[in-house]
Amino acid sequence: MGKNKKDSSRDTPKDNKDNSSNNTKDIQGKSPMDKSKILAWAVFLPTVSVVFLSIIPAIFPALLTRATSPFQGPISMPEFVNPFQPGILAIPIISINLILLAIGIAYYKKKECKYRPVIHKITNFDLTKKQALVVVIVILGIFIALTAGTLAKEETWVDYAGVKERVQSWNISQFTHSFEPHIRYMLLSASLHIFGNIRVIPFITSIALLLVTYFFTKSITSKRISGVVAMIILLQAQTFLAYCTTASYDNSWILLYLFALYLIQKFWPPSPVSFFASIFSKALTIAFLPAMLYFISRSQIPKRSKIISLISYGVIIVILVIGSAAINASVTNGNMQHDSFWQGFTSMTLQMRFDYVTITFLLPVTVMLFFAARKGVLHADSILVSILTILLTAPVLMSTTDQTNQPYRFVSLVVFFAIGIGVLLSKRTRQDELLSSMQ
Repeated sequence: MGKNKKDSSRDTPKDNKDNSSNNTKDIQGKSPMDKSKILAWAVFLPTVSVVFLSIIPAIFPALLTRATSPFQGPISMPEFVNPFQPGILAIPIISINLILLAIGIAYYKKKECKYRPVIHKITNFDLTKKQALVVVIVILGIFIALTAGTLAKEETWVDYAGVKERVQSWNISQFTHSFEPHIRYMLLSASLHIFGNIRVIPFITSIALLLVTYFFTKSITSKRISGVVAMIILLQAQTFLAYCTTASYDNSWILLYLFALYLIQKFWPPSPVSFFASIFSKALTIAFLPAMLYFISRSQIPKRSKIISLISYGVIIVILVIGSAAINASVTNGNMQHDSFWQGFTSMTLQMRFDYVTITFLLPVTVMLFFAARKGVLHADSILVSILTILLTAPVLMSTTDQTNQPYRFVSLVVFFAIGIGVLLSKRTRQDELLSSMQ
C-alpha cells in the first residue's frame, strides 16, 4: 500500500503536465503544437518551392532561362546553351546540402546520429551578459575596421550622381508633395549638412542594423548566442558589406522594418510608426506587410494588444491606398510578363554570386526552420514567411513593373537568413510559453 502511494506521488508531476496540456487543448480546440504543425506545413511548402527555384540557377545557370524562353531549339544546336551545364557551385551546393539535410533531419526526427551530442551542446549553450557584450563590441570593431576607410572615397555607383543631386535640392516641405523616399532623403541630407559627408549616416545605419539584428534575434529566442551568431552571419555577407556605407543604396529601409518587428516584441505601440517610416525610406517595404501581419499574429503578446496592433497596420493599408489614389500612383505597368516572372528567380544567385554562405546554406536552413516550426519553436515559421516574401519580390517586380532587380535589395534576405540561423539555436517553444503563463 505504501508502495502504491509512493508510485502515485511520483507520477503526479507528469500527470499535472499532461492535464495542463489537455486543458489547453480543450480550451482552444487544438493544442499549440497541433496549430504549429499545420501552419508549419502551410508556410513551408511555398517557401521551400521558391527557395528551390531560386537555388536552381546556382546549380544549372541556364536552366530556368532556357525553360522559360520563347526561343526553343535542340540542345545540340550550337546557338543554344545546354540548360543542364552545371555551374561552378553545383558540386559544393549539392554535396553540402545533402550532408546538412541528412544530419538536420536525423536530429529533428530524434534518430541515432553521432553528431547529436555535439548539436545538443550547441543548442544548449549560451553566453553571459558580459561575454555577449564583449563579443558584440568585437564584431562592431571588426565591421568598423573593414568599412570605415570607404567614407573618405567618392561613390562610383551609377545612381550616385542622381541621388546626391536630389538630396542637395530636397527640403522637409516636400513631404506632402510627392510619394518619394523622404525619410531616406532626410537622413542623407542630415549626413551631408551635419558631417559634410553623405556616407556617414548610411554607415551609422549599418552599425545600427547589426545591433538591431542582435537584439531582435535575442528577443525571439531568449538566447544571446543566437543574436551573436546572427550578427556574424550578417557581417560576413558580401552583399551587406558592399552597401553598408553607400548613400545610393543605404540600409535605412530594412533597419526601420526590422526595428518595427523588434518593437512588436518589446513595446508594440510605436511599431506601426517605424514600419510607416520604412515605406518612406523605400517603397519596396510595402511588400513586407503580409510578413509583418503574420509575425504579429504569431507573437506572444496579449490578445488585446495583438488585435489593436493588427488594426493599426490596417490603418496603414488604408492610408497607402488613399494616398496612392490621391496622387494617381500606379504600382504596376498594367500587365504581367510571364517570362520575366520565371527569369526573376535567377536574380538571387546572380546578384548574390559572391555570398557563398547564403546561397549554399539557404535550402538546409529553410528545411531545418520547418522542423523547428513543427516542434513549436517561436517564430521559426515567421522567418520562413519573411524569406518567402523577399524571394518573391524579384520575380513580381520584374514581371509587373518596369523596374530591374538590384543586388542591394537582397540585404534583407541576408538579414533574415542570419536571424533564421539564430532561431535554429532556440529552445523557446510555444507550448512552454503557454504552460509558463498558466502557472
